[in-house]
Amino acid sequence: MYNFNGKTVLVTGAAKGQGRGVALAFAKEGANIIAVDLGQKIEYPAYNRSCGADLENLKQEIEALGGACEICAADVRDAAEVEAAVKKGVDRFGTVDILFSNAGICAYAKSWEMTEKEWNAMIDINLKGGWLVSKYVIPHMIAQKSGVIIYNSSIGGLRGMNRLSHYAASKFGLVGLTKSQAIELAPYGIRVLSIHPTGVNTPMNDGLAEMEGKTPEEIAEASAGNLIPVPWLEVEDVVDSVLFLASDKARYVTGSQYVLDAGLLTR
Repeated sequence: MYNFNGKTVLVTGAAKGQGRGVALAFAKEGANIIAVDLGQKIEYPAYNRSCGADLENLKQEIEALGGACEICAADVRDAAEVEAAVKKGVDRFGTVDILFSNAGICAYAKSWEMTEKEWNAMIDINLKGGWLVSKYVIPHMIAQKSGVIIYNSSIGGLRGMNRLSHYAASKFGLVGLTKSQAIELAPYGIRVLSIHPTGVNTPMNDGLAEMEGKTPEEIAEASAGNLIPVPWLEVEDVVDSVLFLASDKARYVTGSQYVLDAGLLTR
């Protein structure tokens, strides 16, 4: 459907879930992949199970498709690690044409009961991490006067959410970053967008349910309220949206929020 032959796509949070699905889809469309993930468990949230083997398996899967993949273990909160990851990918492929900034976490807590450490982790990974990766990718896009940056925000970046104030704050922040960078980067032919899915069927969804002592279906029913009667989106729904927005079919779309909410915002 799309042709990304010769393009290089950097995906953060690439080891699992939406990031993995997007990386594989771009590879199938001919793109080179720079796959960035922490590759190890972090202190918060407790469900995080990403490991180095997931990244290595992704590389093997892409190469089995005939694609090229450079994997980079990096914490998106750490400027030195992010800079090194971008450099490693650019050294191999020459540039970055598309950035899917996807690395993120989610966890439940009332705003006055969460700890400062929990608040900081959410903001640093979801918001600061997105900015840091873009900081080191943008100069390469400016040099070639083209590029697409897509931030994976959330429906929580467009509405308040119960027991998710730190999550919503981080995702609302990505909207401000998107709109501001779209203004800054339009003169260089670079488009910047954010996508806003409702709940997505990923390992994160399972982890949140486990922490709440519920099934994923119970979590979805309690928190989503989608107008279209589905508990969640599938990874493929996000993948299709990202491919479209990154393609020339969306060449005049920038600074926008692309909503995949099954009608949730309509309620």
